[in-house]
Amino acid sequence: MAQVAERAGVSRTLVSFILDGKPGASDETRQRVLAVAEELGYRPDSAARVLAQGRSRTLGVLMDVQQLHQAAMVTSIYPAAEKRGYEVLLSANLPDKPEAHSIDALLAHRCGALILLGPGSSSEYLSDLSQRAPTVVVGERLPERASEIPLATVRTDDVTGMRMAVDYLVELGHRDITHVDGGGDPGSDDRRDAYRQAMRDNDLADHITEVPGAHNEAAGADAGRAIMAGAALPTAILAGNDRCAFGLLDVLSRGGLDVPGDISLMGYDDSLLSDNPRIDLTTIHQDPHELACRAVDFAVDLLEETARDSYDIVLEPSLKVRGTTGAPRPV
Repeated sequence: MAQVAERAGVSRTLVSFILDGKPGASDETRQRVLAVAEELGYRPDSAARVLAQGRSRTLGVLMDVQQLHQAAMVTSIYPAAEKRGYEVLLSANLPDKPEAHSIDALLAHRCGALILLGPGSSSEYLSDLSQRAPTVVVGERLPERASEIPLATVRTDDVTGMRMAVDYLVELGHRDITHVDGGGDPGSDDRRDAYRQAMRDNDLADHITEVPGAHNEAAGADAGRAIMAGAALPTAILAGNDRCAFGLLDVLSRGGLDVPGDISLMGYDDSLLSDNPRIDLTTIHQDPHELACRAVDFAVDLLEETARDSYDIVLEPSLKVRGTTGAPRPV
């Protein structure tokens, strides 16, 4: 509000009157103030104003309701926030709705800080967003932040996770390991690059094979059909995430292939259905509880301006060996 007043050349009190729709200003002054407010992106219910008034103890959480791994995090975010004396307001990230609209809704409901689970927005947008409210991004690596920007990241070391997956498959005897990537979904670039590097480090550069995908079952099914239509089957497939692996498993099984007898399959996340006896998916485990608790702590610390040495927490993954992987069938 002070910035609007300075830019418009009026008092802060007059700006408050105009933005609240109260009389006391000429039409010309009113239009000038409203234009400046629009230019600066001022919103009466933005987190900045709420913090200044000291009234918000609510953390806004954005999640994709179709991602089981994110659902597991949400169940831990609520008690973690309650422990710090905060409430949680949840907003869904839907495929047919701009992500920014869901985020704006959280800010309009006076959330003091934001926790974004696997957002698809650009790093530039997220950096700008953090100027409106302290922001924690979960599951995505962002460029190094400036120290004064209230933007933090909590994530799993995807490079280590993909290396674990490739090394494990190589130890089983696999060489033809295909990666079905996550397309433009969060974390996909790091996982794709890590797969390539792990294959090179195992002297398998000539066996690097990638199939376009995304972090959902439909993309996994499409990738499965493409793989089955190829000239030769790989002996192992490493999916970009568990949901992609579920789609692959369905198509491969319906196509008459035995998993893991004919082809081994791995996912990434260790989401809620992965250990279901009918699925029994070998995967890379991310700890949703720890990710959630660290994200809440970050959000509260940013909101309360508690100093930290680092604003990027990287957790270690682990390998969960189940029934969808085995040694390749002898030729």
